[in-house]
Formats: sequence, C-alpha cells, structure tokens
Amino acid sequence: MRTMMKSKIHRAKVTQVDLDYEGSITIDRALMEASDILPFERVEVLNVNNGARFSTYAIAGEANSGIIGINGAAARLVAKGDIILILSYCQVPDDEAISMTPSIVRVDSQNRIIDSSYMVPQWERIQKPVASRGDL
Repeated sequence: MRTMMKSKIHRAKVTQVDLDYEGSITIDRALMEASDILPFERVEVLNVNNGARFSTYAIAGEANSGIIGINGAAARLVAKGDIILILSYCQVPDDEAISMTPSIVRVDSQNRIIDSSYMVPQWERIQKPVASRGDL
C-alpha cells in the first residue's frame, strides 16, 4: 500500500481565522465537492506565505461563499489573506498507485473555481529505463 495525493485545492486565500473555534479548516462546500474532500476528512494545509504545514480535518462551509477558515490552534499558523494549498491523501495498492490521477482544483482570488482537472501521473510522463544487473 502507498499513500498518494488524492486531491488538491490550489492557492486558496484564507478568508477568516478563528483561534477560539474547536479546530479544523472550514472549506466552501462547492470546493470540497469539486476536490472530493468529505466533511471530517483529514487534510494537510501548506501556507505559501510563511511555509507552515499542518494537518487538520475539513468541515463544510456555505457553498459558493468562498470561505476558507482556519480554526483553533492552527489559526496561529496563518493570517487572513494568506495563500494556502489544501491536500488530501488516500491509501491504494501499488498497482493502482502507478496510474492514480489526483484532482486539482484551482481557484481565483475570491476562492471561486477557475479550473478543475486531473494530474497526469509522473510515472507516465517520465519513463526511465531500469538498469539490468549486467549494466551495473
């Protein structure tokens, strides 16, 4: 089994920060659906502005609101207006991992979807020959 990236919301803007909330990241429901992230699913958040990385769980915000809210202790790792990447992962058998195609949702400065696509697996883009024992 391998842990593979399942989906990514690319360059979302943090719209609110709530230190006193119990925890999690609030994500516009439309973005969650487009990126195949379920409520309470574990996600990783990467802050482009300061390099912070943290794991939390997703909760659904109002659809088409553009909300990206960082809640609880993680609120200390971001500022309103920061640009973040939100990643989700899944575990798949090796034979499925080779052809896995994660969904990528790109958003504009208002966190509206501008593009939703799938990544071409790197394995298919770069085919390196495997050295045989006699070549070593």
